[in-house]
Amino acid sequence: MNNDSINSNRRSKASIIVTDIIIFYRVLMETIKGITQAGMMNIFIIGTMAAILTIFGCIFRTSIALGSVVKELGKVLEISVYLKPDANLKDAVYEVRNIPSVDRINVIPKQKAWTNFRKTVDLPNIENPLPDTLHVRVKSQKDIKQVAKSIEGLKEVEDVKYAHELAEKMREVSDISHTATIIILIVSGFLTMFIINNTIQIVIASKRKEIEIMRLMGVSDWYIRMPLVLQGAFYGLSGTLIAIIPVLILQRYIDKTYEFFAVPQNPMTINVVIATILFMGVVFCACGSFVSIKKHLNI
Repeated sequence: MNNDSINSNRRSKASIIVTDIIIFYRVLMETIKGITQAGMMNIFIIGTMAAILTIFGCIFRTSIALGSVVKELGKVLEISVYLKPDANLKDAVYEVRNIPSVDRINVIPKQKAWTNFRKTVDLPNIENPLPDTLHVRVKSQKDIKQVAKSIEGLKEVEDVKYAHELAEKMREVSDISHTATIIILIVSGFLTMFIINNTIQIVIASKRKEIEIMRLMGVSDWYIRMPLVLQGAFYGLSGTLIAIIPVLILQRYIDKTYEFFAVPQNPMTINVVIATILFMGVVFCACGSFVSIKKHLNI
């Protein structure tokens, strides 16, 4: 009795698996049929998707590269701190080091600075007029202004100098780049869903009678919906595969820029960009199809 029950359960599971495979096969065939019926319109849709995703991918990759360059250049920017004649050098270094966002401090004692200066300029034997100097680097270029203000408030400090305008310009460029990427992402997502929505609407119109017959036969909404969602995902995937090509070409020029500015390269960055384009293409197109189906078929 137990053996018969076990065999019955196995047959039942096998039957379910076979049924699922048949359903998946039919859904896949319906998807291919829908793509085939679109004809030459497929070229326009995929080309448009590729153009949108290419624009987004190139701007996204450029934004990341620009951010890396700005960050690296920001590390090179230094705050020159000139101490008072009677200042204690060790105390000054200790206080500056305790300021948040300070990364490194290069100490130049006034005697060393004077010795080096006299090697380059022939001067009479006069008293050293140079102060003890600290060259301070910050962890983030965005913090340079705040760190400079904090240093100015120290009692041992006579004066503080740094490339204020350059630091502000670098920060502005970085902010504009990130803002542009977000705007392009929103616009690209909207255009992607808009195009797919109109495409699926045309497909639904051409298959309306067929869909009505399937409904009368009691076919589930899932079976009707899924081929159209997969069709939208197919357009997104195809557009992504084309868009990857110009993004990889752009990557070569970015690599040269990194070498010129001595910026460390992260080989995973291009993979993240490609994954983002793929996600945007497939998911946004599938979502556009889903929205169109709910709107025009009420399922």
